[in-house]
Amino acid sequence: MKQLLTYYLLIASFSTFAQMSNTLTPAAKVYGLSRFWQEVNYNFVYLSKVNKNEWDSTYLTLIDKVQKTENDYDYYRLMKQFCAMLKDGHTNIDYPEAIQKKLMKTMFGEYRIFIENIEHKAIITRVNPSKKEIIPPGSEIIAVNNLPINEYLNRFVSPFISSSTSHIIEDISTEEMLQGLEGEKYKLKIKKTNGEIIELVVEHSKCSETEIYPIKNADNSLLSLKWKENKTAYLALNSFQDKTIDSLFVSKLPELYEAKALIIDLRNNGGGNGDYGLEILKYLIPNKKVSGSKSRTRNHIATYKAWGEMTSPKDTTNNPDYCKAYLSYIGEYYYNFPQAPRTLKTSQKRLIIPTAVLIGHNTASAAEDFLVYANKQPHFTKIGAPTFGSTGQPYYFLLPGGAQARVCTKQDTYPDGTEFVGFGIPPDIFVEQTLSDYLKNIDTQLEKAINFLNQELNQSNRQSR
Repeated sequence: MKQLLTYYLLIASFSTFAQMSNTLTPAAKVYGLSRFWQEVNYNFVYLSKVNKNEWDSTYLTLIDKVQKTENDYDYYRLMKQFCAMLKDGHTNIDYPEAIQKKLMKTMFGEYRIFIENIEHKAIITRVNPSKKEIIPPGSEIIAVNNLPINEYLNRFVSPFISSSTSHIIEDISTEEMLQGLEGEKYKLKIKKTNGEIIELVVEHSKCSETEIYPIKNADNSLLSLKWKENKTAYLALNSFQDKTIDSLFVSKLPELYEAKALIIDLRNNGGGNGDYGLEILKYLIPNKKVSGSKSRTRNHIATYKAWGEMTSPKDTTNNPDYCKAYLSYIGEYYYNFPQAPRTLKTSQKRLIIPTAVLIGHNTASAAEDFLVYANKQPHFTKIGAPTFGSTGQPYYFLLPGGAQARVCTKQDTYPDGTEFVGFGIPPDIFVEQTLSDYLKNIDTQLEKAINFLNQELNQSNRQSR
């Protein structure tokens, strides 16, 4: 951890940062650090997976370091790096709004540069139209500040990303690799689509050119329904944050009953309320009851912890009370939530047809809960890439200067205890978007789902003859 902090100070010294305010007193900075450390120790459900000695020693080191930070931005950079040690997607520290407003990710004066992780490469996917010949979309950033891209990301970006899954750390690190403040410079080595290597020095500042090339018409609707060949309905469920999605879905049922096959797209669904997704799922499966996640949280009984300090592991054998005391002392005494099956009631006809569920890295939280409820449905097939790999119930609290922090308090697994947090829910058919298809504006995963369902329908037709 000390090495990572040294790297941070190193990169800061090479950058020309805009003036940042220093509103926090040294005492407030220590309080914010201590508050976060305390809430993690008391509430973080995955604390048993953390190296406690490293966690505590890093906290001790940071008590001195945070007081010496020159401004609020540097302070919260250290805080985000500390948080990232926990490797959890539902445990984060967000910059105060004043800092967020000053951060830039895509603007570099005469350049606009958007970057995505495609085929494990840092691909420039969009630019401002006036620069499309200089850095055409599809160009690859192969080095930053004279460092190979992977070394740069591993040293200066990934250590600040809070996630339990390596593919999400890779995605976010790539997208945010050039995030910084006005005046910060980057030397880029870029491999263009024709193989030509160029170098650019870009500096964060406002860009007057607002148009972006190519135009990306993102579907920002809560729910959308389109029709594909062979009476295949394409249904995008883009969020479970708004209960309105349930009534929107019910309004589409008369049309959906005409479908012979169904595609459910969860690739842009970052979660929300799992009950909203379940209200939709009940129309799409035959089950009257389903089992959701198996969940637990840490249980705190102070006297058990006091007794546990005087208890050894050998004392716990065949002694439930000593076992509770010892587990409380080491922070591994849990409360298991009741796991009764959920009853699905509906007076409407259910739609049980071949169904492909599109999933990807941005399928997260309550959308993953949806997949747990739908697990092992014989007419459901998951197509795409592993999901985000994080769910649970975070506890939110404020830190000095208006920053918001959250700590995950609930562990969720499949009903049989199989873990997906930290891994992501895998697809039944793995399909990764290729750079070639991206440049041709081909949705590789959607095309695979359509072809798969066509085969299912053809096979069903043959069997019915």
